[in-house]
Parts: sequence; structure tokens; C-alpha cells
Amino acid sequence: MQAQKRQRVGRRGLEVTQFSLGGTGFGNMYSKMEEQMAMDTVATAYDAGIRYFDTAPLYGYGLSEERLGAGLARFERDEVAISTKVGYTLVPMEGERSLDGIFIDVPALDAVFDFSRDAIMRSLEQSMERLQTERIDIVLIHDPDEGVTLLEPGSDPYSKSHFEEVMEQTYPALDELRSQGVIKALGLGMNQWEMLADFARAGDFDCFLLAGRYTLLEQESVHQFLPLCQEKDIRIIVGGPYNSGILATGAVEDARYNYVPAPEQIVQRVRRIEAVCARHQVSLQAAALQFPFGHAAVASIIPGAGSGAEIDANIAFFEEDIPVAFWQELKSEGLVDPAAPLPGQD
Repeated sequence: MQAQKRQRVGRRGLEVTQFSLGGTGFGNMYSKMEEQMAMDTVATAYDAGIRYFDTAPLYGYGLSEERLGAGLARFERDEVAISTKVGYTLVPMEGERSLDGIFIDVPALDAVFDFSRDAIMRSLEQSMERLQTERIDIVLIHDPDEGVTLLEPGSDPYSKSHFEEVMEQTYPALDELRSQGVIKALGLGMNQWEMLADFARAGDFDCFLLAGRYTLLEQESVHQFLPLCQEKDIRIIVGGPYNSGILATGAVEDARYNYVPAPEQIVQRVRRIEAVCARHQVSLQAAALQFPFGHAAVASIIPGAGSGAEIDANIAFFEEDIPVAFWQELKSEGLVDPAAPLPGQD
């Protein structure tokens, strides 16, 4: 694997690096990031050849966009691709912020769902101001299911849906901007694949940010969703390749999976994967970051990072040599779906 290798997204000349940087850490997810550390992290990523950066208004309630914008302002704008999201509108917060939120020490703002045309246009304008840029390369419609499958694992993926509103208001507005060349690519960002498949059939999308649902731990999407994306020429950006923690830390005490403490069956599965890693002298992190690229639909992964040192470490994992026999043993042990294509194999 080569971190700096470029992958096409859409049909308007846009390319992204296949190893990219997600912006949740810049929004103080789980822990506070100092301003200088944020600037240094962006600089380290750029110096390492990373040229695609993802963020969203939700991440730290605008803080991630502000920090990423300040960090990237030192570099030529045409050298990087930036994606942000629409769907969450930032509004003044009423009352006290809940202590169980995943973003800490953030502005006194709250996020509400609004997929109307006016809200989308205002959101993009505010994002560009925070990002210090006159354009957004990739615009992703964020959580039209209100993140229900993440907040309530195992729940009906359609129990909350803004599908009709998105296709009637959000999509036409963004499609118009794309046709005018204001944005280069249009997609959605979600933590489930079922509703994304419906969007793939309903509109002309360039890419989907699929968070946590095509990883070394989860491959259910390989049966229906990923083949559909190949058919429609929709590229996949893999968010959460570490499944929010456990594939980076291993099966340690308090390991996180989907942003909460990992359930026992997940812990046991990771321990089995770690045993195969040990037999082949492969880093768990390397396996997690490289696995998605077995599938031709995948264009990029966007792990987050809390420091330049984490970026350097992740790139080293991404470029680590992994023998084909390792992947084959994972499959023979039932740890990878039989239908999932393996890295290094045609």
C-alpha cells in the first residue's frame, strides 16, 4: 500500500489520496486537542503527502472546521481536497451541555437536523467561512437517518428517515452546485449501508462515506451494497477503519467499538484476529487500515489522529507489508466474510 497514491472520485477530475485524514480529533472528540497540536497535526499530514481532509460542522460544533481551515491555510488550496457535510445546522445552545457527549470543551452551540434547501446553503456558506476557503471539493449529506443505528445498535435502520426531504430539497440544491462546478463531488456520510443503497438507486452520487461498516470486523455490506456502488460508479470513503478504537488498541480493557465500550463478542473476535496477526507477524493496525482496499469500490480511508506522531504511525501501518497467507488464514478461520475480496489478490 502507498499512502500518497491517488484515487479518482466522480467524473469531474477530482482525486484523493487513498490514505487521508478524518477531522473528528480536531473537534476534541474524547479529549481536548491544543491549538498548536492541531496545527502541527495538519502540517505533518501534508508533509507526509496526505492531500484529502474530511470534516463536518458536527465535529466539535464548528471547531474541527475552524482548526482544519487554519491548518490548511498555509498550503496551496489547489493541492488538497476538502470534504465537509450538510444536514446538521449549528444553533446557539440552550441550557447545559450533556456530560456524556463525545466532544468536550467546545463552543456553546448545538446541532439540529435541517435538510431544507435554505439550511443547506447557509450551512455551506458557514463551513467555507470556518474553513477559510471559497469552495468545498466534496459535499456529503450527513446522517439522514439521524445516526439511529449508531445510537441504538441493532435497531431498524429506517426507524428515523429524512430520505424524502433529502431527495426533494437537499439533493437538487447540491446537484445544481455540482453542475455549475461549484463543488466537484456529491455524496452522503452515514454509519449504515442500507439507506445508502436506497440513495444510490435514487440519485446520481459520486461517493459515500461509509463509517464503520466495511472494516476488518464488519463486512455485511459486501453482499449487496458494494456491488451496487461498483455498478453505479460510486466510490467508497471508509470512515472509522478502526471501528472507533478497538482495532487500534486491540482487545484491551475499556476498548471502544462504535464509540462505546466494546461488547464481549467483539472483544473475543478481535482476540482471534490478534492471534492470527501474531502468527504472521502482522500489526493489527496494519490489517485494519489495509483490509478495505481489497475491494475495488474503496477510494480512501480517513482515520482520525490526535497528533503528528499518530499520523506517522498510521502511515507506517498502512504501508506495512502483509503476506497474502495472513488474509487467507483470516478467511479460513471465519474471521472475514467469504465474499470479501482480499488485499493483494485480483
